Amino acid sequence: MVHWSPFVMSFKKKYPWIQLAGHAGNFKAGANGRILKKHCECEQQCLDRLMRDVLKPYVPAYHGDVEKDGERYNQMEDLLADFDLPCVMDCKMGIRTYLEEELTKARKKPSLRADMYQKMIEVDPEAPTAKENEQKAVTKPRYMQWRETISSTATLGFRIEGIKNEDGTVNRDFKKTKTREQVTEAFQDFVKGNKNILHSYLNRLKEIRDTLEVSPFFKTHEVIGSSLLFVHDKREQAKVWMIDFGKTTPLPEGQELSHRATWVEGNREDGYLYGLDHLIDIISHMLDPKPH
Repeated sequence: MVHWSPFVMSFKKKYPWIQLAGHAGNFKAGANGRILKKHCECEQQCLDRLMRDVLKPYVPAYHGDVEKDGERYNQMEDLLADFDLPCVMDCKMGIRTYLEEELTKARKKPSLRADMYQKMIEVDPEAPTAKENEQKAVTKPRYMQWRETISSTATLGFRIEGIKNEDGTVNRDFKKTKTREQVTEAFQDFVKGNKNILHSYLNRLKEIRDTLEVSPFFKTHEVIGSSLLFVHDKREQAKVWMIDFGKTTPLPEGQELSHRATWVEGNREDGYLYGLDHLIDIISHMLDPKPH
């Protein structure tokens, strides 16, 4: 099972099940062009609200929850159903991928994680401190904060999680894709230089940004660990959707976020629009390279 995004290859075309990010085994085929994603209360509440928000056209249609084989699932539209051998990219949005409360909780009761230490040294053997090397473990907040600094999350406000090519090959080797140049190169490779596809993506991203700026849902939620799913095929069909709301949490009554302001612990800013501005700017430059 390849770890990948919550969207599967359309079953009616007998594609292999591909999941781009997150946990394997979270998805099942549903009936009538739908997919089933393991039930998450938080995500269900978000999808319910999004179905009544201006963002509805930019998120997978939600069809309530269902029970299958003794498990509860959220039923969603299969976003890949209308594409022919689609290329798929998952971009995780925002300047951090953990909730403030996760940080607080992990600080109060820090548990050492050997698995996260292992992941850290696989990417950068120099990253752990002497003490962490001694313990052969790191705490979750330490790992999460370090993880943001090696990718473009901290600098550009988004990072590429994975790309699935038309031939079914998957590349998840983007942990160190950090600079604007590296991100641009990954995008070029993803669209194989096709300007029409880039134009469609750019227009869709601008529509999403305009809608986010007026969305009551977006203003009043801390959007963490959510992705933009890019999908295109050789017929030059290209679309982008917002996916993954398992960590999207409502703010206290009366509080709103700008989604662009610098995050200072306590203000809950997530940098979603900061990341989207960068994405739009990068694709605009790919289409019309202006001298800096």
